[in-house]
Order: sequence, then C-alpha cells, then structure tokens
Amino acid sequence: MRKSMNKLFLLVAAAALVLTSLGTPAMSVYADELELEAESVILVDAETGKILYAKDPDVALPPASMTKIMTEYLVWEAIENGDISWDTTTQISDYAYSISANGDFSGVGLTQQKDYTVKELYEAMAINSDNATSIALAELIAGSESEFVKLMNEKGEELGLQEYKFVNSTGLDNESLGDNYPEGTSPNDTNLLSSRAAAILATALVNDYPEALEISSIPSTEFDGQEIDNWNYMLDHDSVNLEQYYYEGVDGLKTGHTDLAGYAFTGTAERDGKRLITVVMKTPSMEKRFEETAKLLDYGFDQFETKELFPAGYQEEGEETIPVAKGKDKEVNIGINNAIQVPVKSGEEELYHLEYTLDEDKLNSNGELEAPIEADEVIGTVNVVYDGEEEDYGYISDEASQESYELVAMDSVEKANWFMLTLQSIGDFFVNMFQGAYNWVKGLF
Repeated sequence: MRKSMNKLFLLVAAAALVLTSLGTPAMSVYADELELEAESVILVDAETGKILYAKDPDVALPPASMTKIMTEYLVWEAIENGDISWDTTTQISDYAYSISANGDFSGVGLTQQKDYTVKELYEAMAINSDNATSIALAELIAGSESEFVKLMNEKGEELGLQEYKFVNSTGLDNESLGDNYPEGTSPNDTNLLSSRAAAILATALVNDYPEALEISSIPSTEFDGQEIDNWNYMLDHDSVNLEQYYYEGVDGLKTGHTDLAGYAFTGTAERDGKRLITVVMKTPSMEKRFEETAKLLDYGFDQFETKELFPAGYQEEGEETIPVAKGKDKEVNIGINNAIQVPVKSGEEELYHLEYTLDEDKLNSNGELEAPIEADEVIGTVNVVYDGEEEDYGYISDEASQESYELVAMDSVEKANWFMLTLQSIGDFFVNMFQGAYNWVKGLF
C-alpha cells in the first residue's frame, strides 16, 4: 500500500512539475487567446511599424493624459528648431495656476511670479503627468493653448494619424477647464485617439526623439523641493507595493485616466535591441492596464523575431525576368537589391512570398520595359505577403509601412543600334506571319 502511495505521489509531483513548467507568466499569451480587459489594444514593432496584435485599434476613445505624448513631441521639436531650449524660463499664467491649485488634477503645486525652466516643466509633465506644466509649456511654445492645439492637430495630420482630435494640451475633459477651454473647441469637447493613432504618435516620439525615454524612464525625481513619482508602475520604483508590476525593459511612456476615459496606458520596452510599443485603452482599473500591457509585451518578445526573409538579390520563383523592347537583350533579370527583414512569429518563416507591382509608366503597350535600362533601376515595388492562417494586422500606417520595397532591374541592357532593331523587326514580322498561318491552318481542323 505504501509503495502504491509513493508511486501515486511521484506521478502527481511529475504532473505538477510539467504544469508548472508550462504555466509561466507568458504561457497565457502564447495561444491566440489574448483575452485582454481593454476596449482597444495594439502591439507594434517600433522599428518597422508592423502590428503584431490588435483589438479594435481604430475606435476613437478619450486618451486622457496620453494626450501629453503629442505635447511632449512638440516640445522636443521646438527645442530641435531652436525656438526654445531646456534652459528657457517662463512664468505661470493665471490659467495654468488655477489648474495647479486644483487638487482634483494632481498638480505638483506651481508658484506664480517665479521662473521655471523648460526642463523642470517637461520633467513634471512627462514623469508626474502634471497638467499645469503642460499648459505652461503650450503657452510658451505657441503663445496660448488655443494656438498650441492647432499645432497638435496639424502635427497629427503630418504624422498620419487617422482617428484623432486634440482639443487641449493635457488630456483633461474641456468641461474641467471652466471658461479656459481653448478657442475653436467647445466646453463639452474631449481629446480623442484610437490605439492605432496613439501607437503612431508614440512610435514617432521614440524614433524621432529617443532622448525622451531618458526622462520617461525616471521613476521619481525632485521638483521644486518635493519628490514627484512616475505613474508608470512598470518602471523600477524600488517599492514593495509596486514590484509586482515591474517589467524588465520598460522605459516609457505615458499613463492616462479620467472618469470618461477609464484607465489607459501607452507603453514601450526594449529587449535585445528590439523595441515594442503597446497601447491599452479603457481598462477597468489602474492595475489592469499594467497587467494587460505585460501580456502584450510577453507575447511580442517571446513569439516574434525580426528575421531576414529575403536576402539582397532574391528573385521570386517564376518571375525572374521581364521582356525588354529595343534592347540588345530580349529580357532582363528583376528582383530586390536590398534584403527584406520582417518581424515574424516563431515557426512561420516560410509562410511569406513576394508580390511584384510593375511601374506602368516604365512599360510600353506590350508590357515590356524599353531599353536602355540601368542596373538597379527601380521598375516597381515589392510587397511581402503572408500566407499563413492567422490574421495579418498589417502596419500602423501607410507612412510607417515598410511592407513595400523596391523592385529593380538586376542587369543593364543597352539599346540596340538601328541595324539590330531592323533585324529584330524583320524577325518579328516573319514570326508573326508564321504564327498567323499556323493558327489559320489549325483553325481548319
């Protein structure tokens, strides 16, 4: 009996060991069952703009303080253009001060008739998500928040955002601003972003101004004699209460919360040179937005790898050449002159092929290229086509898409001289005549 019990114990222990080894935190995201408690979700490879996962990514929702990503972008741009510097100082307007003095808006507590540097204001905004400092920066850059909102919407169009609307610099609902809501907006307006738009914006910030991550990754800092904390709990806060949310590699980007927006988070993390962007919108709790983000990051880092699917010089089988008119050669080799790298899911490396689209302006009426042709001359585009059974989410935008690559002539073809062209014409004449006669005789039978 004791031997039987020992055997049973060993079997149970072995089964438990197997289940434990399978039940890692990432296990739940290996399947296609990313049951995330968020209304809109997206996971993007930051380098290529490839979407690795999405759930209702084009639904426009209130982003709350994720709006500040655009404010941050415009601050960096103003610095790059020389309009302001980190050492530029400004004072706090009555409007910004009224927001700072309102405890409902989690203000850091600004003082009027005092000079604040752009660096101080930016850090309070990017780290502590302060609203009044966002307004102060907007007023400094554009003269008023109303004019700054125009810049925000213009930049949104320039970056290729689709579902979006900016009505203020902070992400607060306009009704919270009293009579200070920006001109050109209404008192009932609120900012709107889809998760796709938020991802495009975040990708632009980290790619155009990677130094922004040096600030967004700061867990806490000192502002005006007080310690302020970062609302991004996935950073290393050195706190027992928050260590459950820490995620290695996370260095940004922006949380958001209002009663209307719920809890949202635009996150980013880098591991082994691979950077991912995540957006979760309208999650039910502060904690849940970080838990769902961790699932997305696990899925992206564990299941995807950027690989060279097609090396430079690759030619799609069956489409290696295209006919040439008026050339010394009758055809020319075509293919890609640069290697194509794509984030692919593990085990799906062979489930891709190339699709060619020739430039119609390069072809004659018979669908031929006309000599002379230079080696590496661009004659069309190449699209990477996924042949697998899972959903291909594409790219975050046409502007970000690297799905289209150049199709080139791989050799040069000189134009034939008049004598050779005459011989070709005579040859073509007899070939066509013979073909016509053959078809006529064939038609008799």
